[in-house]
Amino acid sequence: MIFRILQIAIPFIWFGAVAAISFMEAPLKFTAPNIDLPLGLGIGHVVFHALNKVEIGLCLAGLVTFIIAKPKTKTAVSIFGAIALILLLQTFWLFPILDERTMKVISGDAEPFSNLHIVYIVFDSLKIVLLFSLGVILLRQNLKED
Repeated sequence: MIFRILQIAIPFIWFGAVAAISFMEAPLKFTAPNIDLPLGLGIGHVVFHALNKVEIGLCLAGLVTFIIAKPKTKTAVSIFGAIALILLLQTFWLFPILDERTMKVISGDAEPFSNLHIVYIVFDSLKIVLLFSLGVILLRQNLKED
C-alpha cells in the first residue's frame, strides 16, 4: 500500500519542485535588486544542480515503486520512461554544456544567450506535463482498484 501511495505522490512532488524552480525561481531571481547576469547565473548553477540531485533521487524512488507495485497500464510505464530519458539527457548532455557556457558568461568570455537554454526550458516544460499526467494516471488507476 505504501508503495502505491508513493507511486502517486512522487510525480506530483517532482512536478512541484521543477515548476517552482524552473518557472518561478529562475526568472524571478533576475528581478531582485543588485542581481546581475553573472551573479544570477552563479545562483542558478547552484540551485539547478541541487534540483537535479533531488530529481535523480525522485526518479530512483519512483523506479523502486514501479518495480514493487507494478502499474496496471503500460502508459504509466512509458510516461515514466520518457521522464527518466529527459532527466538523463538533461543531466549528462545539457548540464555539462550549459555549465561550461555559464562559467564563460560569468567570467565575461561568452555571449549570454544560448539556444541550449531554450532546449532546457522545452525539456522541463515537457517533463512537468508528463509528471502531472503520470500522477493523474496513477491516481485514477489506484482509485479504480479500491
